[in-house]
Amino acid sequence: MERWEGKVAVVTGASVGIGPILMKTLAEKGMKVIGLARLTHRLQDLAASVSTICGQIIPLKCDIAREDDILKSFNWITEKIGPIHVLVNNAGLSRNSTLLEGATKDWKRVFEVNVIALCICTREAIRIMRRYNVAGHIIHMNSIAGHKVPIMPEPSLNVYPASKFAVTALTETLRQELRFAGSRIKITSISPGLVRGESQEGFSDDDEIPALKPEDIAEAIVYVLSTGPNVQVHELTVHPLGEIF
Repeated sequence: MERWEGKVAVVTGASVGIGPILMKTLAEKGMKVIGLARLTHRLQDLAASVSTICGQIIPLKCDIAREDDILKSFNWITEKIGPIHVLVNNAGLSRNSTLLEGATKDWKRVFEVNVIALCICTREAIRIMRRYNVAGHIIHMNSIAGHKVPIMPEPSLNVYPASKFAVTALTETLRQELRFAGSRIKITSISPGLVRGESQEGFSDDDEIPALKPEDIAEAIVYVLSTGPNVQVHELTVHPLGEIF
């Protein structure tokens, strides 16, 4: 991780689930971590808790379902903090309903956050990386549901797996585009099983079901970022031991 010290990382969906733990982990490794979230007050104490020579956490208010918010945020980061080296598309949501009776507005929201916002953030980050000749790294927070639809006791995932299957396809499509362009920018999909504390609707919060901790995913991302410039970790699937999916 030494080569990332003092460099800028952007984490979307920063205020809940994996976000806070990931930001703290990257900041303690010496990175300047900008957390994008609608509710930044949750991140103020976290920012104050990090004290390293290079590392820091900077909360930035941004609704990633709004393209204007994304563009303004990425411009501000570049002008005030520096060019982006790492982007973690961590923001994601689900809605507890069905395909038989679900609300259209809920389905649209899932795709706006899980797919469209991910594409916009990725596009803007890569534009910045290319402008400043940065051999950066894009990380998509995927899911095991992006590779196989989990069989639930009561079906309630509706469009969520479809949105994550899209992330799987987008990861490979971007890899091919970057290869064709001769770019040194990396792209990685991280696909966790159930993560305790994410508060995703449609997933069980039963403590008896095997689940990962946010710290486990933060460690996986540190591993991916620690690989050499010639290594492309395209997909990293992380299951909790004993998971039934």
